[in-house]
Amino acid sequence: MTENEQQVAGLLLAAGGGRRLGGRPKALLEHRGHPLVEHAVGVLRAAGCTRVHVVLGAAAAVVRERAELGDCVLVENPRWADGMGSSLRAGLDSLTGTTARAALVSLVDQPGIGAAAVRRVLAGYEDETSLVSAAYDGVRGHPVLLGAAHWAGITATATGDRGARAYLKEHEDAITLVECADVAEPYDIDTMADLKHLE
Repeated sequence: MTENEQQVAGLLLAAGGGRRLGGRPKALLEHRGHPLVEHAVGVLRAAGCTRVHVVLGAAAAVVRERAELGDCVLVENPRWADGMGSSLRAGLDSLTGTTARAALVSLVDQPGIGAAAVRRVLAGYEDETSLVSAAYDGVRGHPVLLGAAHWAGITATATGDRGARAYLKEHEDAITLVECADVAEPYDIDTMADLKHLE
């Protein structure tokens, strides 16, 4: 196990209610015969994240029942309907006080981003001041690696559906961009039309 794998925790945001999908929780959408949340955890594990925290929200009890999440730490966000910001805050709070020096944040609804891209971002970790982001043709996307030194600042500004966006915009100069367009596709599963991406 490399130092990166010990010090960086995977943080999967999987709380969304799938409002534009007719209220189908994204974590439970089927992909390759498994719930999407299971697939996303598998990607983080394959990339080298040994500690994985999963933030659940919509239909959390059903997700716990249907998805094999093994030894993941499950974090329930009762305020998931407020948007991704509240889930990011809940996830970072759950890592505070652990040995994790950084969180590698991925989204449950991006199955086109596999272990190869996550591994590249993970490799950019140096210490708790690290900020690393995947980029697609130069445009910042997910996953992002957030060093623990930034968690308080991110938690203070993560509101609505913005997540870490405001904080990252302010600290743009500090972000290491890692190009991933050759190994991943950053589409989201947001609408009925996007369901075609699921297998």
